[in-house]
Amino acid sequence: MAFTLERIETLAPDQSSVDAARKLLKPNLWPRLATDNNGLFWGECQGSGATPYRVVIAEADAGYKCTCPSRKFPCKHSLALMWMRAEGKVAFTAEDAPDWVRDWVSRRRGPPGKAATATDEAKPKASIAALHEQPTETVVDPKAEARAAVIKEKNRAEREAAILGGLDELDIWLSDQIERGMAAFVGQCTQACKVIAQRLVDAKAGGLAARIEGLPAKLFAAPEAQRPLVAIEELGQTYLIAEAYRRQDALPTALKMDVRRTVGWNTTREELLADADGLRVTASWRVVAVLSEVQPDRLRRIETWLWCEDSKVEHRFALLLDFVPVASGAATSGYGVGDRIQAEIVFYPSASPLRALIASVKSGAEAADAALQLPDRELGATLEAYETALGAQPWIGTWPIAFRKGQVRRSDRSLFLCAGAGSSTAVALPIRSSQWEIAEPLASLNAVDGIGLWDGHRLTLCWAETELGRWVNA
Repeated sequence: MAFTLERIETLAPDQSSVDAARKLLKPNLWPRLATDNNGLFWGECQGSGATPYRVVIAEADAGYKCTCPSRKFPCKHSLALMWMRAEGKVAFTAEDAPDWVRDWVSRRRGPPGKAATATDEAKPKASIAALHEQPTETVVDPKAEARAAVIKEKNRAEREAAILGGLDELDIWLSDQIERGMAAFVGQCTQACKVIAQRLVDAKAGGLAARIEGLPAKLFAAPEAQRPLVAIEELGQTYLIAEAYRRQDALPTALKMDVRRTVGWNTTREELLADADGLRVTASWRVVAVLSEVQPDRLRRIETWLWCEDSKVEHRFALLLDFVPVASGAATSGYGVGDRIQAEIVFYPSASPLRALIASVKSGAEAADAALQLPDRELGATLEAYETALGAQPWIGTWPIAFRKGQVRRSDRSLFLCAGAGSSTAVALPIRSSQWEIAEPLASLNAVDGIGLWDGHRLTLCWAETELGRWVNA
Protein backbone atom coordinates (compact mmCIF):
# COMPACT_ATOMS: atom_id res chain seq x y z
CA MET A 1 0.00 0.00 0.00
CA ALA A 2 1.52 3.32 -1.09
CA PHE A 3 1.94 6.01 1.51
CA THR A 4 -0.48 8.92 1.59
CA LEU A 5 -0.53 11.96 3.84
CA GLU A 6 -3.68 10.65 5.49
CA ARG A 7 -1.99 7.34 6.26
CA ILE A 8 0.99 9.13 7.80
CA GLU A 9 -1.36 11.23 9.98
CA THR A 10 -2.82 7.99 11.31
CA LEU A 11 0.59 6.51 12.07
CA ALA A 12 1.93 9.60 13.87
CA PRO A 13 1.89 9.14 17.67
CA ASP A 14 1.01 12.78 18.37
CA GLN A 15 0.86 16.27 16.91
CA SER A 16 4.36 17.21 18.10
CA SER A 17 5.82 14.33 16.08
CA VAL A 18 4.07 15.61 12.96
CA ASP A 19 5.41 19.12 13.57
CA ALA A 20 8.93 17.79 14.15
CA ALA A 21 8.79 15.66 10.99
CA ARG A 22 7.74 18.68 8.94
CA LYS A 23 11.00 20.43 9.85
CA LEU A 24 12.97 17.53 8.37
CA LEU A 25 11.48 17.83 4.88
CA LYS A 26 14.68 19.34 3.54
CA PRO A 27 16.74 17.38 1.00
CA ASN A 28 20.00 18.80 2.38
CA LEU A 29 19.32 16.97 5.66
CA TRP A 30 19.11 13.66 3.80
CA PRO A 31 22.45 12.86 2.10
CA ARG A 32 21.06 9.51 1.03
CA LEU A 33 17.58 8.50 -0.18
CA ALA A 34 17.13 5.17 -1.95
CA THR A 35 14.67 2.40 -2.78
CA ASP A 36 14.82 -1.15 -4.10
CA ASN A 37 11.63 -0.53 -6.13
CA ASN A 38 10.16 -3.54 -4.39
CA GLY A 39 8.47 -1.98 -1.36
CA LEU A 40 11.51 -0.88 0.63
CA PHE A 41 12.96 2.61 0.88
CA TRP A 42 15.57 4.03 3.18
CA GLY A 43 17.58 7.12 3.94
CA GLU A 44 20.21 8.74 6.15
CA CYS A 45 19.20 11.88 8.06
CA GLN A 46 21.80 14.19 9.58
CA GLY A 47 20.72 14.81 13.16
CA SER A 48 22.42 16.49 16.10
CA GLY A 49 24.92 13.64 16.55
CA ALA A 50 28.16 12.99 14.74
CA THR A 51 26.73 10.35 12.41
CA PRO A 52 23.49 10.39 10.40
CA TYR A 53 20.49 8.39 11.59
CA ARG A 54 19.59 5.47 9.35
CA VAL A 55 15.91 4.98 8.54
CA VAL A 56 14.24 2.15 6.62
CA ILE A 57 10.55 1.79 5.75
CA ALA A 58 8.57 -1.17 4.43
CA GLU A 59 5.76 0.21 2.29
CA ALA A 60 3.46 -2.81 2.48
CA ASP A 61 2.76 -2.71 6.22
CA ALA A 62 4.31 0.64 7.23
CA GLY A 63 7.09 -1.16 9.09
CA TYR A 64 9.94 1.12 10.10
CA LYS A 65 13.28 1.25 11.85
CA CYS A 66 15.43 4.25 12.82
CA THR A 67 18.74 4.33 14.68
CA CYS A 68 17.79 7.45 16.65
CA PRO A 69 17.15 7.11 20.42
CA SER A 70 13.61 8.52 20.31
CA ARG A 71 10.96 6.76 22.39
CA LYS A 72 8.17 7.76 20.05
CA PHE A 73 7.15 5.24 17.42
CA PRO A 74 7.35 6.06 14.63
CA CYS A 75 9.91 8.78 15.31
CA LYS A 76 10.09 12.09 13.46
CA HIS A 77 12.76 10.73 11.06
CA SER A 78 10.56 7.80 10.02
CA LEU A 79 7.56 10.09 9.56
CA ALA A 80 9.60 12.56 7.50
CA LEU A 81 10.88 9.78 5.22
CA MET A 82 7.33 8.52 4.69
CA TRP A 83 6.19 12.09 4.06
CA MET A 84 8.80 12.72 1.37
CA ARG A 85 7.95 9.39 -0.24
CA ALA A 86 4.25 10.23 -0.25
CA GLU A 87 4.74 13.67 -1.81
CA GLY A 88 7.09 12.43 -4.50
CA LYS A 89 8.97 15.73 -4.71
CA VAL A 90 12.34 14.19 -3.81
CA ALA A 91 14.03 11.53 -5.91
CA PHE A 92 14.85 8.14 -4.37
CA THR A 93 17.80 6.44 -6.07
CA ALA A 94 17.09 2.88 -7.21
CA GLU A 95 19.72 0.51 -5.83
CA ASP A 96 20.22 -2.80 -4.05
CA ALA A 97 19.46 -2.74 -0.35
CA PRO A 98 22.62 -2.29 1.76
CA ASP A 99 23.57 -4.76 4.50
CA TRP A 100 21.94 -2.80 7.33
CA VAL A 101 18.60 -2.76 5.47
CA ARG A 102 18.79 -6.47 4.65
CA ASP A 103 19.67 -7.21 8.26
CA TRP A 104 16.55 -5.39 9.46
CA VAL A 105 14.36 -7.20 6.96
CA SER A 106 15.75 -10.57 8.02
CA ARG A 107 15.06 -9.88 11.72
CA ARG A 108 11.52 -8.52 11.33
CA ARG A 109 8.75 -10.35 13.12
CA GLY A 110 5.90 -8.34 11.74
CA PRO A 111 4.66 -4.76 11.65
CA PRO A 112 5.43 -2.77 14.78
CA GLY A 113 2.64 -1.46 16.95
CA LYS A 114 1.82 2.16 17.42
CA ALA A 115 3.04 3.57 20.71
CA ALA A 116 0.65 6.45 21.24
CA THR A 117 -0.84 7.04 24.67
CA ALA A 118 -4.52 7.56 25.32
CA THR A 119 -3.82 11.24 25.89
CA ASP A 120 -1.99 11.52 22.58
CA GLU A 121 -4.81 9.81 20.69
CA ALA A 122 -7.34 12.14 22.24
CA LYS A 123 -5.56 15.17 20.86
CA PRO A 124 -6.66 16.06 17.32
CA LYS A 125 -3.80 16.20 14.83
CA ALA A 126 -3.72 18.94 12.27
CA SER A 127 -3.87 17.90 8.64
CA ILE A 128 -0.41 17.28 7.20
CA ALA A 129 -1.47 18.93 3.96
CA ALA A 130 -2.53 22.02 5.89
CA LEU A 131 0.69 22.03 7.90
CA HIS A 132 2.75 21.85 4.74
CA GLU A 133 1.09 24.97 3.43
CA GLN A 134 1.80 26.99 6.56
CA PRO A 135 4.57 29.59 6.24
CA THR A 136 7.76 28.76 8.12
CA GLU A 137 9.02 32.32 8.49
CA THR A 138 9.27 33.61 12.05
CA VAL A 139 9.04 37.23 13.13
CA VAL A 140 12.15 38.45 14.96
CA ASP A 141 11.50 40.53 18.07
CA PRO A 142 14.64 42.63 18.76
CA LYS A 143 13.63 43.29 22.37
CA ALA A 144 13.03 39.62 23.03
CA GLU A 145 16.38 38.76 21.47
CA ALA A 146 18.13 41.35 23.64
CA ARG A 147 16.48 39.96 26.77
CA ALA A 148 17.47 36.44 25.79
CA ALA A 149 21.07 37.56 25.25
CA VAL A 150 21.18 39.17 28.72
CA ILE A 151 19.77 36.03 30.34
CA LYS A 152 22.23 33.84 28.42
CA GLU A 153 25.20 35.93 29.54
CA LYS A 154 23.96 35.89 33.14
CA ASN A 155 23.64 32.11 33.06
CA ARG A 156 27.11 31.78 31.55
CA ALA A 157 28.64 33.95 34.27
CA GLU A 158 26.86 32.00 37.00
CA ARG A 159 28.09 28.73 35.56
CA GLU A 160 31.67 30.01 35.33
CA ALA A 161 31.52 30.95 39.02
CA ALA A 162 30.01 27.57 39.93
CA ILE A 163 32.74 25.70 38.05
CA LEU A 164 35.51 27.68 39.72
CA GLY A 165 33.96 26.91 43.10
CA GLY A 166 33.87 23.23 42.20
CA LEU A 167 37.53 23.33 41.14
CA ASP A 168 38.47 24.78 44.53
CA GLU A 169 36.83 21.80 46.22
CA LEU A 170 38.57 19.51 43.74
CA ASP A 171 41.94 20.92 44.86
CA ILE A 172 41.16 20.05 48.47
CA TRP A 173 40.07 16.56 47.46
CA LEU A 174 43.25 15.99 45.43
CA SER A 175 45.39 17.12 48.39
CA ASP A 176 43.56 14.70 50.67
CA GLN A 177 44.23 11.78 48.31
CA ILE A 178 47.92 12.61 48.06
CA GLU A 179 48.25 12.84 51.84
CA ARG A 180 46.61 9.43 52.33
CA GLY A 181 48.86 7.85 49.71
CA MET A 182 48.14 6.18 46.40
CA ALA A 183 47.89 2.68 47.84
CA ALA A 184 45.04 3.81 50.10
CA PHE A 185 43.41 5.72 47.25
CA VAL A 186 43.35 2.68 44.98
CA GLY A 187 41.66 0.66 47.69
CA GLN A 188 38.80 3.13 48.16
CA CYS A 189 38.77 4.97 44.83
CA THR A 190 35.24 4.00 43.82
CA GLN A 191 33.55 5.76 46.73
CA ALA A 192 36.09 8.63 46.83
CA CYS A 193 35.64 9.40 43.14
CA LYS A 194 31.87 9.14 43.33
CA VAL A 195 31.66 11.83 46.02
CA ILE A 196 33.80 14.45 44.25
CA ALA A 197 32.23 13.60 40.87
CA GLN A 198 28.79 14.42 42.27
CA ARG A 199 30.11 17.71 43.62
CA LEU A 200 31.48 18.59 40.18
CA VAL A 201 28.14 17.74 38.61
CA ASP A 202 26.50 20.17 41.03
CA ALA A 203 29.12 22.74 39.97
CA LYS A 204 28.13 22.20 36.32
CA ALA A 205 31.52 20.70 35.41
CA GLY A 206 30.02 17.53 33.94
CA GLY A 207 32.95 16.65 31.68
CA LEU A 208 35.45 16.66 34.51
CA ALA A 209 32.99 14.75 36.71
CA ALA A 210 32.67 12.00 34.10
CA ARG A 211 36.45 11.79 33.82
CA ILE A 212 36.84 11.28 37.58
CA GLU A 213 33.90 8.88 37.83
CA GLY A 214 35.52 6.74 35.14
CA LEU A 215 38.88 6.64 36.96
CA PRO A 216 38.18 3.47 39.02
CA ALA A 217 37.53 1.48 35.84
CA LYS A 218 40.88 2.63 34.44
CA LEU A 219 42.69 1.66 37.62
CA PHE A 220 41.22 -1.83 37.85
CA ALA A 221 41.87 -2.45 34.16
CA ALA A 222 45.60 -2.02 34.83
CA PRO A 223 47.81 -4.72 36.40
CA GLU A 224 47.67 -4.47 40.19
CA ALA A 225 51.29 -3.40 40.55
CA GLN A 226 50.78 -0.49 38.13
CA ARG A 227 47.61 0.92 39.68
CA PRO A 228 49.27 3.44 42.03
CA LEU A 229 51.29 4.80 39.09
CA VAL A 230 48.17 5.09 36.93
CA ALA A 231 46.42 6.86 39.82
CA ILE A 232 49.25 9.39 40.12
CA GLU A 233 49.14 10.06 36.38
CA GLU A 234 45.34 10.48 36.25
CA LEU A 235 45.16 12.70 39.34
CA GLY A 236 48.04 14.77 38.02
CA GLN A 237 46.22 15.31 34.73
CA THR A 238 43.07 16.26 36.63
CA TYR A 239 45.00 18.90 38.55
CA LEU A 240 46.55 20.16 35.31
CA ILE A 241 43.10 20.52 33.71
CA ALA A 242 41.82 22.49 36.71
CA GLU A 243 44.81 24.84 36.62
CA ALA A 244 44.50 25.29 32.85
CA TYR A 245 40.81 26.22 33.26
CA ARG A 246 41.69 28.92 35.79
CA ARG A 247 44.25 30.35 33.37
CA GLN A 248 42.32 29.73 30.16
CA ASP A 249 42.49 33.35 29.02
CA ALA A 250 46.27 33.04 28.76
CA LEU A 251 46.10 29.89 26.62
CA PRO A 252 46.12 29.64 22.82
CA THR A 253 42.57 29.60 21.47
CA ALA A 254 42.64 25.96 20.35
CA LEU A 255 43.97 24.72 23.69
CA LYS A 256 41.47 26.89 25.55
CA MET A 257 38.67 25.15 23.65
CA ASP A 258 40.16 21.77 24.62
CA VAL A 259 40.17 22.75 28.27
CA ARG A 260 36.60 24.05 28.27
CA ARG A 261 35.24 20.93 26.53
CA THR A 262 37.14 18.70 28.96
CA VAL A 263 35.59 20.51 31.91
CA GLY A 264 32.09 20.32 30.49
CA TRP A 265 31.28 23.15 28.06
CA ASN A 266 29.77 21.98 24.78
CA THR A 267 30.22 23.22 21.25
CA THR A 268 26.91 22.72 19.45
CA ARG A 269 26.69 21.35 15.95
CA GLU A 270 25.32 24.68 14.74
CA GLU A 271 28.24 26.60 16.27
CA LEU A 272 30.77 24.22 14.77
CA LEU A 273 29.30 24.36 11.27
CA ALA A 274 29.01 28.15 11.46
CA ASP A 275 32.72 28.56 12.26
CA ALA A 276 34.24 29.86 9.03
CA ASP A 277 37.76 29.21 10.34
CA GLY A 278 37.07 25.61 11.32
CA LEU A 279 39.22 22.80 9.96
CA ARG A 280 37.31 20.96 7.23
CA VAL A 281 38.38 17.98 5.14
CA THR A 282 36.40 16.65 2.19
CA ALA A 283 37.64 13.23 1.17
CA SER A 284 36.99 9.51 1.08
CA TRP A 285 36.91 8.07 4.61
CA ARG A 286 37.03 4.47 5.82
CA VAL A 287 35.56 3.28 9.10
CA VAL A 288 38.40 1.46 10.86
CA ALA A 289 36.84 0.91 14.29
CA VAL A 290 33.52 1.20 16.11
CA LEU A 291 33.75 0.97 19.90
CA SER A 292 30.95 1.13 22.45
CA GLU A 293 30.87 1.37 26.23
CA VAL A 294 28.29 2.18 28.88
CA GLN A 295 29.14 5.16 31.09
CA PRO A 296 28.20 5.56 34.77
CA ASP A 297 25.50 8.08 33.76
CA ARG A 298 23.71 5.32 31.81
CA LEU A 299 24.61 6.79 28.47
CA ARG A 300 26.28 4.61 25.88
CA ARG A 301 29.37 6.22 24.38
CA ILE A 302 29.85 5.16 20.76
CA GLU A 303 33.16 5.92 19.04
CA THR A 304 33.45 5.72 15.25
CA TRP A 305 37.05 6.04 14.06
CA LEU A 306 37.65 7.19 10.49
CA TRP A 307 40.75 7.00 8.31
CA CYS A 308 41.20 9.44 5.42
CA GLU A 309 42.19 7.70 2.18
CA ASP A 310 43.71 10.86 0.69
CA SER A 311 47.44 10.74 1.41
CA LYS A 312 47.76 14.50 0.85
CA VAL A 313 45.57 15.31 3.87
CA GLU A 314 47.47 16.20 7.04
CA HIS A 315 44.84 15.00 9.50
CA ARG A 316 44.22 11.39 8.48
CA PHE A 317 42.15 10.35 11.51
CA ALA A 318 38.77 11.60 12.73
CA LEU A 319 36.69 10.51 15.71
CA LEU A 320 32.89 10.69 15.65
CA LEU A 321 31.30 10.55 19.10
CA ASP A 322 27.69 9.67 19.83
CA PHE A 323 25.97 9.38 23.20
CA VAL A 324 22.67 7.52 23.39
CA PRO A 325 20.58 6.34 26.37
CA VAL A 326 21.20 2.72 27.26
CA ALA A 327 17.44 2.22 27.36
CA SER A 328 17.23 2.99 23.63
CA GLY A 329 19.02 -0.26 22.83
CA ALA A 330 21.29 1.37 20.23
CA ALA A 331 24.83 -0.04 20.38
CA THR A 332 26.37 1.21 17.13
CA SER A 333 26.60 4.45 15.19
CA GLY A 334 25.04 2.92 12.09
CA TYR A 335 28.42 2.50 10.40
CA GLY A 336 30.27 -0.80 10.12
CA VAL A 337 34.00 -1.42 10.12
CA GLY A 338 35.23 -1.25 6.53
CA ASP A 339 32.50 1.12 5.30
CA ARG A 340 33.61 3.89 2.96
CA ILE A 341 31.93 7.28 2.84
CA GLN A 342 32.58 10.38 0.75
CA ALA A 343 32.04 13.21 3.20
CA GLU A 344 33.05 16.61 4.45
CA ILE A 345 34.37 16.35 8.01
CA VAL A 346 34.59 19.38 10.29
CA PHE A 347 36.91 19.12 13.30
CA TYR A 348 36.30 20.62 16.71
CA PRO A 349 38.82 23.39 17.51
CA SER A 350 41.71 21.68 19.29
CA ALA A 351 45.44 21.80 19.83
CA SER A 352 45.42 18.21 18.51
CA PRO A 353 42.43 17.97 16.12
CA LEU A 354 40.73 14.58 16.26
CA ARG A 355 37.08 14.75 17.29
CA ALA A 356 34.86 15.76 14.38
CA LEU A 357 31.37 15.87 12.91
CA ILE A 358 30.14 14.95 9.46
CA ALA A 359 29.15 18.25 7.86
CA SER A 360 27.80 16.72 4.67
CA VAL A 361 27.82 13.36 2.94
CA LYS A 362 28.59 13.21 -0.77
CA SER A 363 27.76 9.51 -1.00
CA GLY A 364 26.43 7.17 1.67
CA ALA A 365 28.33 4.42 3.45
CA GLU A 366 29.11 1.35 1.38
CA ALA A 367 31.10 -1.73 2.35
CA ALA A 368 34.55 -1.68 0.74
CA ASP A 369 37.00 -4.59 0.37
CA ALA A 370 40.08 -2.65 -0.75
CA ALA A 371 43.09 -2.72 1.58
CA LEU A 372 44.04 0.45 3.43
CA GLN A 373 46.94 2.35 1.88
CA LEU A 374 48.88 3.18 5.01
CA PRO A 375 51.87 5.54 5.09
CA ASP A 376 55.26 3.86 5.01
CA ARG A 377 56.09 4.51 8.66
CA GLU A 378 57.34 1.99 11.19
CA LEU A 379 55.85 1.70 14.65
CA GLY A 380 58.53 3.81 16.32
CA ALA A 381 58.04 6.67 13.87
CA THR A 382 54.27 6.72 14.19
CA LEU A 383 54.53 6.94 17.99
CA GLU A 384 56.22 10.30 17.50
CA ALA A 385 52.84 11.68 16.35
CA TYR A 386 51.37 10.54 19.66
CA GLU A 387 54.18 12.23 21.60
CA THR A 388 53.60 15.45 19.66
CA ALA A 389 49.86 15.36 20.37
CA LEU A 390 50.52 14.61 24.04
CA GLY A 391 52.85 17.59 24.25
CA ALA A 392 50.16 19.85 22.83
CA GLN A 393 47.41 18.44 25.07
CA PRO A 394 48.77 16.43 28.03
CA TRP A 395 45.42 14.82 28.94
CA ILE A 396 44.71 13.67 25.41
CA GLY A 397 43.75 10.09 26.33
CA THR A 398 43.44 7.67 23.42
CA TRP A 399 45.27 8.46 20.20
CA PRO A 400 45.14 6.56 16.87
CA ILE A 401 48.33 5.28 15.27
CA ALA A 402 48.93 3.80 11.81
CA PHE A 403 51.95 1.58 11.27
CA ARG A 404 53.72 -0.60 8.72
CA LYS A 405 55.79 -3.76 9.16
CA GLY A 406 54.76 -4.41 12.73
CA GLN A 407 54.87 -7.79 14.43
CA VAL A 408 52.51 -9.26 17.02
CA ARG A 409 54.50 -11.25 19.55
CA ARG A 410 53.41 -13.45 22.42
CA SER A 411 54.85 -13.63 25.94
CA ASP A 412 53.06 -16.17 28.13
CA ARG A 413 49.42 -14.96 28.06
CA SER A 414 50.25 -11.45 26.88
CA LEU A 415 50.48 -9.99 23.38
CA PHE A 416 52.66 -7.12 22.21
CA LEU A 417 52.81 -5.10 19.02
CA CYS A 418 56.49 -4.76 18.20
CA ALA A 419 58.55 -2.92 15.62
CA GLY A 420 59.49 -5.26 12.79
CA ALA A 421 62.84 -6.87 12.19
CA GLY A 422 65.42 -4.35 11.04
CA SER A 423 63.63 -1.41 12.63
CA SER A 424 65.80 1.44 13.88
CA THR A 425 63.89 1.57 17.21
CA ALA A 426 62.92 -1.14 19.68
CA VAL A 427 59.22 -0.73 20.49
CA ALA A 428 56.82 -3.16 22.18
CA LEU A 429 53.29 -1.95 22.97
CA PRO A 430 51.16 -4.22 25.20
CA ILE A 431 47.88 -5.19 23.54
CA ARG A 432 44.75 -5.22 25.70
CA SER A 433 44.23 -8.57 27.40
CA SER A 434 40.60 -8.58 26.23
CA GLN A 435 41.89 -9.04 22.66
CA TRP A 436 43.88 -12.19 23.43
CA GLU A 437 41.58 -14.67 21.72
CA ILE A 438 40.96 -12.71 18.53
CA ALA A 439 44.46 -11.23 18.14
CA GLU A 440 46.57 -14.24 19.17
CA PRO A 441 46.56 -15.80 15.64
CA LEU A 442 48.39 -12.68 14.37
CA ALA A 443 51.44 -13.78 16.39
CA SER A 444 52.10 -16.49 13.80
CA LEU A 445 52.55 -13.95 10.97
CA ASN A 446 55.80 -12.33 9.92
CA ALA A 447 54.43 -8.79 9.59
CA VAL A 448 51.24 -6.76 9.79
CA ASP A 449 50.31 -3.27 8.65
CA GLY A 450 47.55 -1.71 10.65
CA ILE A 451 45.83 0.80 12.91
CA GLY A 452 45.51 0.83 16.67
CA LEU A 453 44.39 3.07 19.52
CA TRP A 454 47.11 3.84 22.08
CA ASP A 455 46.31 5.35 25.49
CA GLY A 456 49.87 5.46 26.82
CA HIS A 457 49.51 2.11 28.61
CA ARG A 458 47.73 -0.36 26.35
CA LEU A 459 46.98 -0.71 22.65
CA THR A 460 43.62 -1.60 21.17
CA LEU A 461 44.42 -3.22 17.84
CA CYS A 462 41.69 -2.21 15.38
CA TRP A 463 42.75 -3.16 11.87
CA ALA A 464 45.51 -5.23 10.30
CA GLU A 465 46.44 -5.95 6.71
CA THR A 466 48.26 -9.29 6.63
CA GLU A 467 49.59 -11.79 4.11
CA LEU A 468 46.43 -13.83 4.76
CA GLY A 469 44.03 -10.94 4.36
CA ARG A 470 42.31 -8.36 6.54
CA TRP A 471 41.90 -8.67 10.32
CA VAL A 472 39.55 -6.38 12.26
CA ASN A 473 38.59 -6.05 15.91
CA ALA A 474 35.16 -7.65 16.06
